[in-house]
Amino acid sequence: MPRTWPLAIGGALATAMAFGPARVGFGLFLPVFRDEFALSTSAAGLIASGAFAGFFLALLLTAWLVVTRGPRLAVSLGCFAAMAGMVVVAISQNAIMLALGTVLAATSAGFCWSPFNDAAERGVPLAQRERTLSVISTGTAAGIVGAGVLALAVAGLDNGWRTVWVVFSLAALATAAINLYGLARLPRSATPTVPSGWLKSLVTRPGWPLLCIALSFGLTNGFYLSFAVDHLSQAGGLPGISTALSGPVLYIALGVGGVVGFLTADIKARIGLTALVRGIFACSLLSLLLVGLLPTQWSALLVSAALQGACIMVLSAIFSFWSSHLHPNLPTIGFTATLTMFALGNIIGPALGGFAAGPLGLAGTFVANAAISLATVVFFPGKPRREALGDNTS
Repeated sequence: MPRTWPLAIGGALATAMAFGPARVGFGLFLPVFRDEFALSTSAAGLIASGAFAGFFLALLLTAWLVVTRGPRLAVSLGCFAAMAGMVVVAISQNAIMLALGTVLAATSAGFCWSPFNDAAERGVPLAQRERTLSVISTGTAAGIVGAGVLALAVAGLDNGWRTVWVVFSLAALATAAINLYGLARLPRSATPTVPSGWLKSLVTRPGWPLLCIALSFGLTNGFYLSFAVDHLSQAGGLPGISTALSGPVLYIALGVGGVVGFLTADIKARIGLTALVRGIFACSLLSLLLVGLLPTQWSALLVSAALQGACIMVLSAIFSFWSSHLHPNLPTIGFTATLTMFALGNIIGPALGGFAAGPLGLAGTFVANAAISLATVVFFPGKPRREALGDNTS
């Protein structure tokens, strides 16, 4: 019990940093980067996909680190990678430095999330585990809001974006210190072993729906985070404020909407996981359509961003506790398999979308992404096996 809240707070700070500025910072500042480094839409898509590829590779390394060394080393590496990458972005003089810093910072998302499933397995009572994992996952909301507020504060200042990235790097250093202390207090586990047949257990039929929704949301969310601000800026921004302020407003709304993620475990207990998953992908569908077709209308944009934030946080929590239920003996490896599918979608989505924006335009590409969410709502199994979902309701 005494370890539950320190672990939840440290994990929430790690996900706030890694999935906040380290992961979404490039998309938030893309209009500035376009002007500063003369980036085309296709080049921006490749950088965004490269960042998500860094996330993907870090996930694979993290699974091995946690099994062999425990969660503390992986989380520490993630925090220091974020700090170093953000410093490189802050001092970038060309697009190559920008890309390198963005990719390095984004690896922190691969290092800093899945280890907390292992940490929760060790240090959190079973009755509190789903709630704790939901709190950790929802730390992202605070990170996105913080990034948006800082961007709003420096909008219009010469080189203000560089100051923001320095602040991001200092936050990563503080997060490293907090988790180095907090994770050192976890009880030691037995000598780590990986059961035979572990790979087969990750791809058994009960886990297919989880892997499929992870891939689906990876595709659409990767594109949204990479190009929503850019689409808004190219459309002229929100009426009544400068274009430079419009992107930060979108990200603040996105982070605020994500607060609903704290309630994921309670909502799932009331309506069941099937209804929750279908509902959240319906929200994704509406979010993509609104930002794609009505980017300069205040109400449409704020609703779109809030819905996307809710999707991120709720699905993050679902990925965490559903994979933990499916793979109780492989908490980190099971979660990593889910995040790997999510990361693959993140890699493909921005790159493909960046090239598709040529013939379709960004508005048309957002609508095409909405079709992916619609397909997920339609094809998600209506009566999944309860033991596969950890669901007590239908």
